[in-house]
Amino acid sequence: MVHRSAWKALLALAMTAGLLASAGACGSNGGEATTDANGKPIVKIMITRWSTDIPMKDMAWTKDIEAACDCTVQWEDLADSAWGQQKSAKLAAGELADASIFAFDPGDALRYDYFENLTPHMKAMPNVKKFLDTNQSAKKMVANKDGSVFVLPSDRSKNYRVSTNHILINKKWMDKLGLSMPKTWDDLTNVLEAFKTRDPNGNGKADEIPFNMNRLDTGGFTLWNPFVFLNSTGITTSFAGTSPAAQGYYVKHGKVGSFLVAPEYRQVIDYLHSLMVKGLIPKDAMTRDDAAITAAKTGDGKTAKSGMIVGWSKTDFEKLKDEYVPMPVPKATASMSDSDVTWDYTQDLTELSNHAIAVSKNAKNKDALYKAINAMYSEKVSVQQYYGTIPKDVADNGNGKYRVSDTCYDNDPKTNCTAIADRFAGWIPDHANVENDQAAEALHEADVAYTQNLANVDPIKDVMPSYVRIDSEADQTTMSNNNTAILSYALGQTAKWIQNGVNDKDWQDYLKKLEDPSLGLNKNIGIWQKYYDEYTKDAK
Repeated sequence: MVHRSAWKALLALAMTAGLLASAGACGSNGGEATTDANGKPIVKIMITRWSTDIPMKDMAWTKDIEAACDCTVQWEDLADSAWGQQKSAKLAAGELADASIFAFDPGDALRYDYFENLTPHMKAMPNVKKFLDTNQSAKKMVANKDGSVFVLPSDRSKNYRVSTNHILINKKWMDKLGLSMPKTWDDLTNVLEAFKTRDPNGNGKADEIPFNMNRLDTGGFTLWNPFVFLNSTGITTSFAGTSPAAQGYYVKHGKVGSFLVAPEYRQVIDYLHSLMVKGLIPKDAMTRDDAAITAAKTGDGKTAKSGMIVGWSKTDFEKLKDEYVPMPVPKATASMSDSDVTWDYTQDLTELSNHAIAVSKNAKNKDALYKAINAMYSEKVSVQQYYGTIPKDVADNGNGKYRVSDTCYDNDPKTNCTAIADRFAGWIPDHANVENDQAAEALHEADVAYTQNLANVDPIKDVMPSYVRIDSEADQTTMSNNNTAILSYALGQTAKWIQNGVNDKDWQDYLKKLEDPSLGLNKNIGIWQKYYDEYTKDAK
């Protein structure tokens, strides 16, 4: 994600915060009007989005929300880049909209006393109550031990109950070169070498990128990073959303550990370095920007450049998507049993979100706001939030059956479907049947390749369940401070070693530093173990 400068916004916010302080911190709306010219209550909702090209107010389905609450919704659209710069300052100032979508999670509510406990208001939001009663996994992701819920989850239905990460390989190239699907890392190396040396795209140029690898993020292990190859060694990853795997933590047989100090982690580093040495990964893989990575996936739409990626689905390749298939994760060594190999387990985190919508304690017109939120969690408004307006973008065929228009996928600005996709605050029930959801179809197609790998994963004993949360502010602070130092050191070393290799002495020095009590890694493991044991004691 690219972060742009937002100094003017921060300066304005700081000035506003000062004015509020001098006025007694009167709340999110201050002295502004709370009704419109027609006397209807005004509700202010902020949303953070990938793109703000189509303003929320111009999406026709938002009128359904206004009709349900008999109010005027004033939308504030914020691009992710802007929110990344503004979130800390807004929290410090207590400057929140009446409701915020995709902006805050239960951890924020733990640290800041700005948010409304929504549990006493469930009668005003029957759709939300039904959702939480129906989907216990979603409820457990946000509910505190006392039953309070400060941030509502969202659910885009069982269609998205899949892994977030997949290895995708160019099957057209493999067929042309007479290659079989790799079963081991050695097999994969041989395939990638053939991609490099035998001109599989047939253009007479040595322009193939055998493994178009994403760089490592300095803040942790984000989506589609190469350490999904830990699953080749039997360590199950969960690289998505709020999973502690982003900071290097994992679970195996009910024990929490850090793969940063596991011998399997060095195995993956050594393997990636071996690919780097052979020129099978770009030399600048550790620093390439997103634009270069994407360009190598999609190219000119005619001639493929990428042999393999770790990504979402074959739709990552756009017009070239039919050349690619998912590849089951290969074993690290031929001597391993098939039952030793696992796969990235992120099913709850792909389907559900724990940060859909939060309500400010200082919100005006809360009755109207709860009606608006209740409308968002209705089936038809949820479908429209995620896919597009009915009937322009989505056909409503009755009895919970919908069909997404083909025009939603033609990349024509004139026919763009007016939806917010995974940034929605809503609930698409499992009984809803949405046809022509090409993203979900591609994901399921990719996920099938990992059926056997995933069968080797115990979703409780080998995964940190999505509902396990650190619900102590002191523990959260300890974890955060320690993780900053741990990841800064570990990821810097990792990137260097993928590039240049690592010897035994360097590895031992690295382990010694990470296991030093002053860095806090073992303390963090202990904290996660405590909460894992507490939250899963009735599930094991």
